[in-house]
Amino acid sequence: MKRRFLVTGGAGFIGSHLVERLLADGHDVRVLDDFSTGSLDNLAFAGRDPALQLIRGDVRDLACVEAAAAGVDVIFHQAAMRSVPRSVADPLGANDHNVTGTLHVFESARRHGVRRVVYASSSSVYGDGPELPKREEQTPAPISPYAASKLTGEVYASVWNRLYGLSTVGLRYFNVFGPRQDPESEYAAVIPKFILAAFADAPLPIYGDGEQSRDFTYVDNVVQANVLAADAPTASGHVFNVGCGDRVSLLDIVAKLERRLERPLQRRHSAARAADVRHTLADVEKARRILGYAPAVGFDEGLRRTVEYFLTRHAAPLVP
Repeated sequence: MKRRFLVTGGAGFIGSHLVERLLADGHDVRVLDDFSTGSLDNLAFAGRDPALQLIRGDVRDLACVEAAAAGVDVIFHQAAMRSVPRSVADPLGANDHNVTGTLHVFESARRHGVRRVVYASSSSVYGDGPELPKREEQTPAPISPYAASKLTGEVYASVWNRLYGLSTVGLRYFNVFGPRQDPESEYAAVIPKFILAAFADAPLPIYGDGEQSRDFTYVDNVVQANVLAADAPTASGHVFNVGCGDRVSLLDIVAKLERRLERPLQRRHSAARAADVRHTLADVEKARRILGYAPAVGFDEGLRRTVEYFLTRHAAPLVP
């Protein structure tokens, strides 16, 4: 059945992949994005598809969010200030985007009778405790403004769910990567930044000793989790880990890139960054049980797809 969805941040990395899936499934999709980090290039796959509606606007503008929420079945809330280092540099901005913006989404959904809001949270809410894997019942202990803002969004979701009856589902993403992720920002995620440096024969920037590890999650797995969360009958009011249940160190990534590109890569170590978590690893049993989530793309396959994507977007001299 054809439905109408709103994707906030739909011109961004994760949001655009979600938009692509929803359009492919035959739905109408409305995108709300201020294009501060998102790009129309990320939506080029849609061409002039009449099922896609673009609204240039900011989730910090309540009237704008209300207008975008009118008449939609489900909101996928992806808009955010995503970077831990950026939040350390601009904690007030992180609160403004991730707390106020998220509250606007919940309240607009309530006012317009939206059936469910599926919102992006983060594994960073767990903090840097030694217990692995991370399970949803563990007590959160954020160590960055970004993590604190994401946890606050979860608290607001719980209140709007209990007090107003708004159906909310939170997804704690574990280090998402894949095509369309921006490699050039000062706050770029590690995998695209490593790939671009490798293509340019530049040293790969490693903060600390490189032994820190992450449950890197290919973007298609995250899209799957969102689609499942929109309709799972017993998911309302819950938060779920979205990862692969495996972890890879930064030095492991370098070694895998060296094998894939068939040449050694330079490395440049610098001091560890403030508020960086040492290790992450997701227990995804709750998501399997309630959402039916099963990560379909493992790290090695995801890395292969991501390298191929970036290879197609760089001049021949950069190709090894």
